[in-house]
Amino acid sequence: MQNQAAAGDGDRPDDASATPDGLLSQLEVIEEQPLAARAEAYAQLHEELSARLDGADAPRHG
Repeated sequence: MQNQAAAGDGDRPDDASATPDGLLSQLEVIEEQPLAARAEAYAQLHEELSARLDGADAPRHG
């Protein structure tokens, strides 16, 4: 999972500081939780990322 990076993150996709809002650190925290809590945390993260992507599709006026 460390090899995935958003466009424009730089040359080091596995560097947590190179990811938006510390996504890798969020994933590390989730992975340390018990299974049931992990499932809930991943579902919440999915919703947050989906909302962010949906917002990125909105037309920008400027």
